[in-house]
Amino acid sequence: MKISHPDIDKKVCNGKHAAFDASGANVRTYGPDPKTPDTVTAQCSGFKGDGPTGENGALSKFVELTKIDEDINWPTGRYHKSGNIEKGTSNSNAKAVAKDLTKNLSHDEKIKVAGLLAKTIEGGEVVEIRAVSSIFIRI
Repeated sequence: MKISHPDIDKKVCNGKHAAFDASGANVRTYGPDPKTPDTVTAQCSGFKGDGPTGENGALSKFVELTKIDEDINWPTGRYHKSGNIEKGTSNSNAKAVAKDLTKNLSHDEKIKVAGLLAKTIEGGEVVEIRAVSSIFIRI
C-alpha cells in the first residue's frame, strides 16, 4: 500500500485510540520490543502525546518496525509500562487496524484496500453491491 496508495497508508496506524495505559508521555514510534525506550510501541495507533514522528504514523511503518511478519506482535500488540512489556487486549492490533480502515478511509479508499486484499488471495475478487432491494408479497 505504501507504493500504490501512500495517502491510504498514512491513514492507518497513525492515531492514539489504542494507546492503553503505556507509561511514556510521548509514544512516537513503532518497534518490535517496546521495553526501552518508553517512546516505542508495538500497538497499531498506540501513540501518545505529540503522536508519531515523521513517517512513523503509517501502516507500512507499523508492519516494518513491529516485525508482525515474524508473528511477534500480531494479532495482539504490546506496549511499555513501568519498565515492563505489557500485552494489549486480545487481538488489539487486528482491531486497531480494522478500526482505522473502517473509520479513517473514504468509500473509494475502502474499495482500493479491498482490491489490494483480493489480489493477495488467489482467485479473489471484489464485487461492490451498492443497493439491495427486496419485495415481500403476502397472499
